[in-house]
Amino acid sequence: MKDIETLQEYAIIVGVQLQKDHHFTYGMQELENLAHALNVEVVGEVTQNLDRINPGYYVGTGKIDEIKALYEEAGANIVIFNDELTPSQIRNLEEALACKVIDRTMLILDIFARRAQTKEAQLQVQLAQLQYMLPRLVGLRASLSRQGGGTGGGFKNRGAGETKLELDRRKIEDQISKIKKELAQVVAQRDTQRKQRTRNALPVVSLVGYTNAGKSTVMNQLLALTGQQTHKQVMEKDMLFATLETSVRQIELEDKKSFLLTDTVGFVSKLPHHLVKAFRSTLEEARNADLLLHVVDVSHEEYRYMMEVTDDTLKAVGVEGIPTVHVYNKCDLTDKPYPVVSGDHIWLAAKQGEGLTELLTIIRQHVFANYVKCEVVIPYDRGDLVAYLNENAAVTATDYEEAGTKLRVELNEQDAKRFSEYMS
Repeated sequence: MKDIETLQEYAIIVGVQLQKDHHFTYGMQELENLAHALNVEVVGEVTQNLDRINPGYYVGTGKIDEIKALYEEAGANIVIFNDELTPSQIRNLEEALACKVIDRTMLILDIFARRAQTKEAQLQVQLAQLQYMLPRLVGLRASLSRQGGGTGGGFKNRGAGETKLELDRRKIEDQISKIKKELAQVVAQRDTQRKQRTRNALPVVSLVGYTNAGKSTVMNQLLALTGQQTHKQVMEKDMLFATLETSVRQIELEDKKSFLLTDTVGFVSKLPHHLVKAFRSTLEEARNADLLLHVVDVSHEEYRYMMEVTDDTLKAVGVEGIPTVHVYNKCDLTDKPYPVVSGDHIWLAAKQGEGLTELLTIIRQHVFANYVKCEVVIPYDRGDLVAYLNENAAVTATDYEEAGTKLRVELNEQDAKRFSEYMS
């Protein structure tokens, strides 16, 4: 295993630009970044303009020789294609190029597999990988038949190959079924935790956005701003898919108000369908949020496209109709003024800690909008209720009257109902 890890890979990246694809150049740049995320060095690039993808080879057959020549000249040992290849395209390309061929989907799945830390993330990635492999076993039919046992004619060989294919398919289907069961248990456990949090009536704010937009930085800076311990901070790194796990942190404010902040996996264009499906449960946090913070790297020239990809991916996992604040981050890398607030849009520089106070104000306006300012008179024999309010609510004034302790207080919906009989 160690030897495989240390083998340096040198890649040629290949992409086809269709007429309507205005983000092709960025897609190729992103493919190179994805390769770098796996320590693969890109040593060459081949692109082609086509009206449609070649069903047999992805590129036009004339391009195969160009890829082959560049592959040899640059000393590459792998070719990466910028789209998901069909089983027959992989087989045809490997035969024509006589080298290892992978597609964008495999690359992303591999990154996720290496980054996954928690049991749930690991199971989700394994599931996506197996679901990706299953139909591609058919594409291996020819090579499997060549490996078939026996010394007789083609029928005997092909039969052995097909038997192996069936065994492989059954094995993968069994694994998929097993992982799905395990995941169902993890999801049920998380549902229980979520319901518990709902009972505690804490509002949930979810960070969403493109990978490397700065979601983890925003979370850490909000934790620091509200004086939370550093051990609560989440990992932040300038790389694609630094965060795969959903981190949940409680943000406690000085006026006894609290909300939960969740940091979710970042998105990327052409995110593999199986992976979107597999991570659906991780994104449950966003689906059940009271507010979304859509973090955008506004310093990137393609930031509008990244916002589109994020919106489309959120729709694909059923995250719709939730109030959203757009957080335009990394303004320090642009000539845009910051911090600036305009309705539910804020321009800031999270790394520098600029604009976080303003962001917190916007969050407050959204998640504590249903809080009720009122006066309650608590009988002297109910000191437990006074203690509860002092501990859990924003008490702005306390007086002692004949009927009991009079408190001016701000309550959430749940507590307002509970204390309605004491309201004056």
